[in-house]
Amino acid sequence: MSVAREEHPMTRRDETTDPLADPAAFAALHPGLRHAPATARNREPIRQALKDLLPENPCTVLEIASGSGEHALWMARHLPQVTWLPSEATQEGIDAIRNWLAHCPDLAGRVRSPVVIAADQPPWQGTPVDAVFAANLTHIAPWSATLGLVAGAAARLVPGGILVIYGPFNEGGGFTGPGNAAFDATLRQQNPEWGLRDRETIDEVAVAQGFCVEAARLMPADNRLLVYRR
Repeated sequence: MSVAREEHPMTRRDETTDPLADPAAFAALHPGLRHAPATARNREPIRQALKDLLPENPCTVLEIASGSGEHALWMARHLPQVTWLPSEATQEGIDAIRNWLAHCPDLAGRVRSPVVIAADQPPWQGTPVDAVFAANLTHIAPWSATLGLVAGAAARLVPGGILVIYGPFNEGGGFTGPGNAAFDATLRQQNPEWGLRDRETIDEVAVAQGFCVEAARLMPADNRLLVYRR
């Protein structure tokens, strides 16, 4: 008579849990797996916006400053026409993305191996892409990173391609809410080169690089999705 092997409860949960369903819980089971809490909060509003903005036919999205890589996996999982190319500026960042990708083998063909890209050092090597996406980059990096992001995207995008930038921005010369004002003060205390950027100034930079400015989208928690078409 065969006897079923008794498994430890944590082992069973590890094998049956979708890593993206509850990424915080999954990361807690895997020491060394980096989790960015903000991605779980904003991934669905961003996905809904990208669903409207991206072509319905197969397309490639280059993400700048992918962080943990959780956005890459979520978007590829739920936007079936998209091939996602994540990037980071350091080997540590590349390793963090690879660690997540290793737990989602079903997406290996749709999320490419991450590449090293420094936003502030355009042009970036690589073939043309249909979209360039960056989330929560412009306010936690020097202004040169935003300038490089726009210039780099202009060089990599196909005609008609889009640059999409998510995060908190100032509008009309001021903060869009008290939370952003406090956040900006905290950022500048950490690094005087950081801080919320004026959306209108980024619009001007994009126009100078040959982009057309499309309507910015309102997002939860006083964030915006800036859209520029090549």
